[in-house]
Amino acid sequence: MSGAVAKPRIGIIGTGAIGGFYGVMLARAGFDVHFLLRSEFSAVTERGLRVDSAPYGALTLNPVQAYSCAEDMPPCDWLLVGAKTTSNADLAPAILQAAAPGAKVLLLQNGLDVEDSLRELLPDSLHVLGGLCYICVHREGPGVIIHQALGAVHVGYHSGPADESARRVIVEEGVGLFLAAGIDSQAMANLHQARWQKLVWNIPYNGLSVLLGASTTPLMADSDSRELIKALMAEVVRGATACGHDVPAGYAEHLFMVTEKMPDYWPSMYHDFLHKRPLELEAIYARPLAAAKAAGCEMPRIEALYRSLSFIDRRNT
Repeated sequence: MSGAVAKPRIGIIGTGAIGGFYGVMLARAGFDVHFLLRSEFSAVTERGLRVDSAPYGALTLNPVQAYSCAEDMPPCDWLLVGAKTTSNADLAPAILQAAAPGAKVLLLQNGLDVEDSLRELLPDSLHVLGGLCYICVHREGPGVIIHQALGAVHVGYHSGPADESARRVIVEEGVGLFLAAGIDSQAMANLHQARWQKLVWNIPYNGLSVLLGASTTPLMADSDSRELIKALMAEVVRGATACGHDVPAGYAEHLFMVTEKMPDYWPSMYHDFLHKRPLELEAIYARPLAAAKAAGCEMPRIEALYRSLSFIDRRNT
């Protein structure tokens, strides 16, 4: 078979809402996708993975190439990490066992510097990339995922053995995987700046959903919560700027308007709170606060939100 390029083998580490959704989309596009599951392994082996998607309809993947143990997985060229940042330290052994030589590890996670802690635990031969998911998705039950809206993935190179031009090629390959699956995707020139920009949405809506017990529609319908969201967004932009990352003019306003048009959505942090899982406070709040402080910028509203969430998190778990 001359001239044909073999499709890369893809492993999903953490088959929750994010890993499950993108894994199903990639598998349906004809990619060889392997899923690592913990608690949901038996349910998914029995019934497959189901995505109830507003844009795409009811999607089912059955059978699923599912594994309860990473050492049983075949060596994967790409590993998409959909697990929560709270478990990053425990992910390294699974990644090492499932990675083909020179594999690309793409972290589909929220927060700042989420790649750094994992990078220290992985060999230099593996490429680490960051992926920002702009999507409304959550787990409904074992192997069942609800996809309400959006879905784009932005990909950027973090670290590894590639030089500048090779990095571009790897990022474009990652973007190409999602595009082949019908998912909007683009390359990020500056991963760090892009992570700050994503926080402009994540910091207000994730935290306030837990603190006020409200989803996006009521948060956007009330004049006080609207003002609070705008003030928190403005602080994130100030923090980003202090750290040397210029957020495009009107970006916060754009996100605010997008959220007004979105279907009613409970952010991922609320689902973690509801199921008594640890909240991703380190990646989404503590690190940005520390980075801004080191650059001489205080973010008092975000600090107050972070302290309140820390109290709630400790009582909840």
